[in-house]
Amino acid sequence: MCGRFVVSQKVTDLTDVFDAENDYEDWEPRFSLAPTDTVPIVRERPDSKTGEFVRRVEPAVWNFHPAFMRDSKRPQFNSRIETVATNGLWKGAFASGRCIVPMHGYYEWTGEPGHKQAHFLRGPDELLAAAGISTARKLDDGTWEVSTSIITREARDASGEIHDRMPVYLPLDAVDRYLDAAKLDAGGMQAMVDFLIEASDKVAPTITEYEVDPRVNNQRRIDPTDPTLIEPLEGSEI
Repeated sequence: MCGRFVVSQKVTDLTDVFDAENDYEDWEPRFSLAPTDTVPIVRERPDSKTGEFVRRVEPAVWNFHPAFMRDSKRPQFNSRIETVATNGLWKGAFASGRCIVPMHGYYEWTGEPGHKQAHFLRGPDELLAAAGISTARKLDDGTWEVSTSIITREARDASGEIHDRMPVYLPLDAVDRYLDAAKLDAGGMQAMVDFLIEASDKVAPTITEYEVDPRVNNQRRIDPTDPTLIEPLEGSEI
C-alpha cells in the first residue's frame, strides 16, 4: 500500500517535467503527506473555452470520493491494479479520470505496534510518477472538489522486503499514453491495465529503501515541510 508519501518538488519543477500548466499556485513541497491531505496531481481535462484537452498540475484531496459514494470515515486512498478496471468504485475514473500523482518517494513501516521502524522508499531519480485515478464532485457550498487515489500493485525487490504492495510507478516516457484523455471501452481498459503492469515492471526493481527517524511515525506531531524527515538514520544504507 501507500499510506504516506513525499513531494519535494516545487510546482514549477512539476510543470516542467510533465509539460503541464500550473493550476496549483500555492503548492509548497511536503515531506509527509497523509490520506485526506491535498496533494498535487497531473491530469488532462477540457479547456472551458476551447474544449481542447489541456494538461495541468492541480490540487486533489487524497481520498477518492466520487459523487455517488456516501460519506465514509475510512479514506479511500489506494486502489488495486487487479480490480481498478472492474470494481464499480474505481472503473469510471480509470476509464476517463486517469492522473499522475508525482512524488519523491513514500514511507512504509516494519516491526510491531509501539516499536515501528519507518523506511523511506525512492527511485534513482528525484521524481517518481505514480499512476492514479481522479474524480470530481460538487460540494454543498457549490464548489467542486477533485479527489484522487494511487493505484497499487504487488511489490518487487526492495519494496517487497518492506511491504507486499507498492505504488504503480511509470517511466516518464509512459506518462503520455496513460494520460490519454480518450475514454476506454472494456477491452481498452484491460489493455491499459496490461500496459501499467508492463511499464511499472521496469520501475519497480529500481526502488531502494533506507531507515528514517521514527518521529515520522506520528503525522500529527511533525512538521510536514521539514526536509530532514527523509534523511537516513546513521548506519542505514542508501
